[in-house]
Order: sequence, then C-alpha cells, then structure tokens
Amino acid sequence: MNETLVTVVGNVATQPDFRESANGAAVSRFRLAATVRRWDRGREEWADAYTSFYTVWAWRALAANVVASVTIGEPLIVQGRLRIQEQEREGKRWLSADIDATSIGHDLARGTSAFRRVSPARPLPLEPVRMTGVVSPVDAGEPAAAREPAREPAREPAREPAGAATAL
Repeated sequence: MNETLVTVVGNVATQPDFRESANGAAVSRFRLAATVRRWDRGREEWADAYTSFYTVWAWRALAANVVASVTIGEPLIVQGRLRIQEQEREGKRWLSADIDATSIGHDLARGTSAFRRVSPARPLPLEPVRMTGVVSPVDAGEPAAAREPAREPAREPAREPAGAATAL
C-alpha cells in the first residue's frame, strides 16, 4: 500500500521496445530523460542544470499503445509507481530508477497530438447474421412469412429474492 507514485515530465531518450513476458503479457520499455532548468541571473536566460534518467515500463494495452505512439525526442508526461533498484555490475554498485507506468501521454504544453481511440477486436459471430428487411436472391422465391425472423417467447421480469431490501 505504501507505494511511491510519481509524475515525471521529460523527453523520450530511447526507442520504446516491445516484447511479451513469460506469462504472455505485453510489455514495453523506454528511457525518459528529465532535465532540470534554472534561471541564470548573470546571463538572464534559462540554463539546463542536470538530467535524470528513468526506465519506464508499460504493461498490456498501455505497452502496445506506447510502441504505436511514441518515438525518440518526444515530450511526455509519465505517471506511475517509482522503484529504485540496486545492482552490482563488474564490482561497481549501480542504482536505477524505474517507473511502472499507469498513464503516459504527450506533453501538450510543448506541442500538439492527435488522439485515436483503440477499440478491442470483437469475435465474429459463429453463424451468419440475417438482416431483416433485406431480401437476398436466394430468398426471393420464398413466401414472406418464411423470411421473417422467429420471435422469442416473452420473458417474465426478474424477481427479487424474498426479504431483499429495495433502495429508495
């Protein structure tokens, strides 16, 4: 329950890669660079200070949408859970900051974007669907009664169990 949720604004530093995990879930990963900017009074202009890099992980539908929508250099806003990991490589200790993203979007303060909703694929019906009111050449010789769809019997309304309270 005590997870650290963060929102990071930065630029995409590496091309997002896509793969499937061992359990079949889609996963995408990319690096995000967030550079601190400060006002330099001496030169009277904004100057870059230091850059922090984060590895952003996206899962399932978010992973597929990231790969289809994000390229290097684009400004993003990433929200998710922060994980700091400690590793040892070649005798040196390394720290990495990872974000398990819950939401990723383009930073519209720095450009425009066009949103396209992705609809999940629906399975095809097992039997062909017959449209009412449309007569096919095959049905042209049949009487009209044979072309009408069969009607289902009327159903009784669902009843509440005895003793169930009703909301007012």
